[in-house]
Amino acid sequence: MKNMLTMISNALCRITGRNVGAQTVSELLADLSEYVSVSCPVTPTLAQTCRQPPKPPPVSASAPAAAAQLVSAQTDRLDQLDGPGARVVVSRSFADFTSQATFDIKKCDVHRLEAGPPLEAELTREQGLQYYRVMQTVRRMELKADQLYKQKIIRGFCHLYDGQEACAVGIEAAINPSDHLITAYRAHGYTYTRGIAVKEILAELTGRKGGVAKGKGGSMHMYAPHFYGGNGIVGAQVPLGAGIALACQYQGNNQVCVSLYGDGAANQGQLFEAFNMAALWKLPCVFVCENNGYGMGTSVERAAASTEYYKRGDYIPGIRVDGMDVLCVREATKFAAEHCRSGKGPIIMELRTYRYHGHSMSDPGVSYRTRDEVQEVRSKSDPISMLKERMLGNNMASVEEFKEIDVSIRKEVEEAAQFATSDPEPPLEELCDHLYSNDTPLEVRGTNPWSKLKSVS
Repeated sequence: MKNMLTMISNALCRITGRNVGAQTVSELLADLSEYVSVSCPVTPTLAQTCRQPPKPPPVSASAPAAAAQLVSAQTDRLDQLDGPGARVVVSRSFADFTSQATFDIKKCDVHRLEAGPPLEAELTREQGLQYYRVMQTVRRMELKADQLYKQKIIRGFCHLYDGQEACAVGIEAAINPSDHLITAYRAHGYTYTRGIAVKEILAELTGRKGGVAKGKGGSMHMYAPHFYGGNGIVGAQVPLGAGIALACQYQGNNQVCVSLYGDGAANQGQLFEAFNMAALWKLPCVFVCENNGYGMGTSVERAAASTEYYKRGDYIPGIRVDGMDVLCVREATKFAAEHCRSGKGPIIMELRTYRYHGHSMSDPGVSYRTRDEVQEVRSKSDPISMLKERMLGNNMASVEEFKEIDVSIRKEVEEAAQFATSDPEPPLEELCDHLYSNDTPLEVRGTNPWSKLKSVS
């Protein structure tokens, strides 16, 4: 103990230029308190006297102003001192972190393009933490939906998005809130990135009144401003997306529509009809194929004569993107959106991604692929882990920050699940509401001519 005191006292002397000469732990802590915060874990006997380190402020658009605030980080520990478990906590500011870094990203394959998206992507600390939070929230939300489904609280169709989070987050980071997006039935992630709260999504899955569609849409039918769902018919959302792009062109608002579909829908005839019209009229539409390798339980190699989906437009330019890298998806989507806004017409973007769950909750997901295959993707290409490792490796965040974000997300999802299981179901008299957009109440015939219901918009 004496040797430890002497070593720390000498170090403090060199740092401060003062003769400290502490002879006891109490004297040492008193000297240190002028330069660092000293705290210890709360115990039954010290609960009233120990000071806990402040929590870091939330990341927001005003992060530069918050950079002056201090975040406490444990950097050293003095075990077995005066108080049980006493430790030294050194103040650390946001200035200690790298505020911005540039990363190499995988080159995109291109079709009918002279050049593709950039090979580097800039990431600020605030963007990185935000992308991490959103992807982790989608992951936790989907795992909670899995749990509620197995408890038979969620019933019917349910297609989960875990593993593909980089697609939704990267696309949303590259377009404007006023731009438009329409997707297939694996829609929970996009519903969240388009601005709907977790509790409204889970409540919709459980069929409750507080759901985003009042409990009457379920897993495949969720909507938000400039988000047109979740569509249950395979491939049907693609021509609808072309129609939304036509409206953007007609109104001249410089907006684009992102129309998403899966590799399983890529062989649908209506896709090629939509491609033809979009190319003919040069519609501002980004057609996105989320290629997760399997259409239901059939691998792409067994289902398609050509698996180069980004070339499927023939006369439409295309790019193939690493869909597990949020930065790669972001830069590719920026490139594609700019292509459309400049009046060059539509573009096809294939995102090579992977889903961890089966096609739906009725599919265990291991009859047509091995558990080792899923685990290998998790260990080598997980989008959340990839972003986290990049930030940690470039001193853009600390392990403690990520842990705090994880804790807050778990709490948010748990509270949302409580709401989704306690909120009342919509009453029968509201069954036919919102059939039409007009304000005049309508009478709706039920299962027989004598059964009448009222529809209110």
